[in-house]
Amino acid sequence: MLQIRSLRASVCGIAFLTTALGAHAQQAAPKKKVTNASDLPRFSYPITGSASDLLKADDATFTVFLLKFTADLNSMLNDYDIQNKTTLRELLSDKENVALVNNDRDAAQSSVEELAKVQEKPDDQALFGLGEYPLLSAWKQTGTRSGPDYEKAYMAIYAGRINALPWPIVQEDLKEMNAGCKFYDPDSPLNYVKSGIDPLVVKTHTLSFQQAGEIVNMRAYMKSDPALEPQRCTVVAAYVKSHTTTAPDIWPAREVTLTAADKLTPVRIGIWDSGIDTSLYPDQLFTDPHPGAHGPHGLAYDIHGKLFAADLQTLTPAQQSIYPQALAFSQGLFDTMVNVDSPAAADTIKFYKTASPEQKSAFFKEFSFIDQYMHGTHVAGIAVRGNPAARLVVVQFNDRLTGLPFAPTVEWANQFKADFAQIGDYLRDNNVRVVNMSWSDQVSEFEEWLSQTSTEKDPVVRKKLAEQIYAIWKDAVVGTITRAPNTLFICAAGNSSSDSTFDGGVPASLHLPNLVTVGAVDQAGLETNFSSYGPTVVLDADGYQVESYVPGGTKLKESGTSMASPNVANLAAKLIALKPSLTPAETIALIEKTADASPDGRLHVINPKAAVALLQQSH
Repeated sequence: MLQIRSLRASVCGIAFLTTALGAHAQQAAPKKKVTNASDLPRFSYPITGSASDLLKADDATFTVFLLKFTADLNSMLNDYDIQNKTTLRELLSDKENVALVNNDRDAAQSSVEELAKVQEKPDDQALFGLGEYPLLSAWKQTGTRSGPDYEKAYMAIYAGRINALPWPIVQEDLKEMNAGCKFYDPDSPLNYVKSGIDPLVVKTHTLSFQQAGEIVNMRAYMKSDPALEPQRCTVVAAYVKSHTTTAPDIWPAREVTLTAADKLTPVRIGIWDSGIDTSLYPDQLFTDPHPGAHGPHGLAYDIHGKLFAADLQTLTPAQQSIYPQALAFSQGLFDTMVNVDSPAAADTIKFYKTASPEQKSAFFKEFSFIDQYMHGTHVAGIAVRGNPAARLVVVQFNDRLTGLPFAPTVEWANQFKADFAQIGDYLRDNNVRVVNMSWSDQVSEFEEWLSQTSTEKDPVVRKKLAEQIYAIWKDAVVGTITRAPNTLFICAAGNSSSDSTFDGGVPASLHLPNLVTVGAVDQAGLETNFSSYGPTVVLDADGYQVESYVPGGTKLKESGTSMASPNVANLAAKLIALKPSLTPAETIALIEKTADASPDGRLHVINPKAAVALLQQSH
């Protein structure tokens, strides 16, 4: 799924007086320790017009907003002890962008030096400073940020840095950059704000700290000679073209395909997701002999938490009408990413370049629902691949919370808490051995949902309510997993390239004996640039361009930890089909023991063939 930056926050500095030896002495307040994203305070910025109006405003008007944002940003960095590097990267990037807007080269250079210290992933370390160093160096050489001399110096430095990059480590990122170039037009920053931010602030007339950071980022970009973008794209395209070798695909050699000759025991696999087009898997379905108020293949809940009989969410007539377009759009995005000049790619690029911001906003509003509508079916196909003993169990609900048309309440959360308890009992009572959960929710998601649907403008008040709802939601998820102790739950780490434990996402941040969290690697077994990580992420699997079915029977390739998680569920179900007496702990141990650790210890890449071989040796 496409991402914007993760949670941003800021706080006003706090000073306090202490008394020592009978005299009043003012001391600096100790920094407040930040252990998770919820420890970060919230800020908002009232605006009278739209966010796009603010982006285009004259310097005097923009400076009023920038001064407030800068004060909040500095107090965050000065008054809080933030150990999480993802959060520090976001805040330091804001600091750099403020300096660029203010034409302060020294401050920008200082921020870049600080940012260099908090890069974690190998590709981030290799790519860091790709834009900043050419800009700052050329600025220093020429004394200006524009003009022929500056552009010549910038492009020479930029080309040198691009051509020195290690292709095996950065190929995914550079392909994405190259694809992005095909969608570029000079109005991209403004159109992004019009379609992505304006609709969110029209109701409250306030910007969140995260949205404010996006505005500052776009303003900095617009002042950093965007006219160079075509030249940068030319350099990137040439680099990608000259490195046409594709990394070896490790997965075919690790794949395990079971047959009836393996003397399999049927194994029930729950897909706790957006529903399944069960017509695509007629021979791999669980059928409940007593379905009651729900469908014969499992449980399904509407957006209000009410049980109904269905395997898949229903589409409105409008959504049904654009579903073929959405499929073509998804295919076009994929083809563009892998540099395939297909009609679908051409149509997708044309839409991006010619549609108005309003048209894009309307389309993506519908497309967001359709994307998650396809999600569960795609996940199910990965989970049952090569396993004739697999029996799919539907557990359907809509987890695209920020797209729901009403404000969340405590009552709504408690309804789903009762639903989740029913899910746990159903999984236990029907001996569902593996459950895939390619979703995760955190406080910031409930805050975003409230900011879009409630009339409350105070972000502090919204945060308090979001934390209350999140606590109920977290307790509900934990309750489901603990109510089914013989079920192995497997979940996605997330796609924000951040520490899932610090983010507080559930279930990804949870420590439970029958739960495993999975990160994503690519075809070569290298960490993807989107995969989240952290202490709970103990396994990694293929999450890059994984092919599976979507409703209606079309096959699409999708990337995300949502695709990595069912690859682990697939392996777990195969092991249990071969040896049904395996407990969750034993299954986890088999997969972990045969996983391949990366040299730096960050990754533990599953090896299905090795896991099955070890199981068979122990028989």
